[in-house]
Amino acid sequence: MNKIAFIRSGGQTGVDRAALDMARKHDIPIVGWCPKNGWAEDMPTSPGIMTLFPELKETPQSDVVQRTRWNVRDSHATLIINPYRANFSSGTSATEQTAIELRRPYFEVKSYVKVLEIVKWLNDLGNELTLNIAGPRASECPDGYEITVKLMEEIFRLLS
Repeated sequence: MNKIAFIRSGGQTGVDRAALDMARKHDIPIVGWCPKNGWAEDMPTSPGIMTLFPELKETPQSDVVQRTRWNVRDSHATLIINPYRANFSSGTSATEQTAIELRRPYFEVKSYVKVLEIVKWLNDLGNELTLNIAGPRASECPDGYEITVKLMEEIFRLLS
């Protein structure tokens, strides 16, 4: 039985993209909502991010808030990776607010040292989870991709 059955993310640059790349690397199925036309900051025209991740589905609106809400709503829990930042970006803040509003479990990690806490949190949630992974885009946190990759590698190693 797998701890994580699906990785869900919206495909934005930075943390989201790292989560999807790590899911592929570890043979974890990808699901997720992306804005209409697949918009991402590095792929602003249709089909956008769906070129790289055809598993993603478009929301009816191009507003990224709808994507954020639907990804939180359709997951068992959300892991917010917010490297070295005291404050959330507006998108990451919307993720946290949606999780609170919808009463969905979420865990915010600001540094790599919390990996054991993340694994404990995941273990407490059960098995076969659809885990939404969110955080700042590359323009807001240039090293977010690399930090997320390292963090997820360690999480997967400890869960195996």
